[in-house]
Amino acid sequence: MLKIRLSRKGSKKKPSYRIVVIEKSRARDGRFIEVLGHYDPKKNPSNLKLDKEKYAYWLAKGAQPSDTVKSFVKSN
Repeated sequence: MLKIRLSRKGSKKKPSYRIVVIEKSRARDGRFIEVLGHYDPKKNPSNLKLDKEKYAYWLAKGAQPSDTVKSFVKSN
């Protein structure tokens, strides 16, 4: 099963995240299939870039978004 979820990047106390398509059983920062966007919570206001066409494509293929990614899509 495929998931659309966050993968952490950045250094200690300076997180940034990639929004990725990954197999459910893989580790949080493990090998992913495709990067859909980026999220930077440290900026004011937080910075979110998401390719909605790729997101829709992966949803059609059966990928399940995490609760956090769902909230990002609703707010945008």
